[in-house]
Amino acid sequence: MRRRIPTCVLTHATPPALSDGHAVDRYVPIASLTKVVTGTALVRMAAAGVLGLDDPVERLLPTASPGTGITLRHLVEHTSGLPRLPPVRLPRRDPYAPFDDSALQALLPRLATLVTRPPGQEEEYSNFGYALLGAALSAASGTAYEELATAYVLRPLDIAEMTARPDPARCLQAPGLFGRSRRPWTMDGAILPAGGLWATPRAVADLVVRLLVERRLGDPSPSWATTGPLLWHNGATRHASLFAGAMPDGGWVVVHRLNGDPQLTDRMGVTILDRARTDT
Repeated sequence: MRRRIPTCVLTHATPPALSDGHAVDRYVPIASLTKVVTGTALVRMAAAGVLGLDDPVERLLPTASPGTGITLRHLVEHTSGLPRLPPVRLPRRDPYAPFDDSALQALLPRLATLVTRPPGQEEEYSNFGYALLGAALSAASGTAYEELATAYVLRPLDIAEMTARPDPARCLQAPGLFGRSRRPWTMDGAILPAGGLWATPRAVADLVVRLLVERRLGDPSPSWATTGPLLWHNGATRHASLFAGAMPDGGWVVVHRLNGDPQLTDRMGVTILDRARTDT
């Protein structure tokens, strides 16, 4: 029997394309697209004078070992030299569940020993780095991550359907065996700023349009990846994957899939944008 791949596609040119019940008004994990919210919050806080992009980590997190050379700019650009994953035991079934704030705080005094290369020299995607960035933003603002994300990003963009803890009754889970829902990863601890937000697909579309097309908050943050003229970001957890991107001509796409191959999700998004450019 063919495995169901619930899919939602939203673009600038067509109404939402739905299959197998994937709805635009149900909350789904948006995984690493969360980093866009975190990076945008950083840029906005810097513009407001709350912190500086080139502030060293230890200025905001005093228990961090001094002299690492890691700045907030390095963290947002993935050039900190920190490893991809937190250097703690990550259980396979729910890898980020034990990585809570106390686990992150315990790593700070030995941060210098965790750097694998000099900061600022080479890009290496780091979920651990964004967890550290989120902690620094919280320290600078004196508020929890969700509060600062709402204050600096979501509320100014008029986006309400994005949170770390959605109502379970409004969540859409990946289907498993015998009609049971697959259990999502626990990502509302220290890893939240790197990939723990949930949103409705229509809220993700609003985020993409208002940040990349309308530029309501100014130039896009360094969190967005660039491939030629395309600004994009993807994300994946155990049972969900997402691709979001926009072109300078205003074309944009959001693809969210449950139980799908993340690489295919990326290819779908790029193909849709290419087809739209060809058609016009």
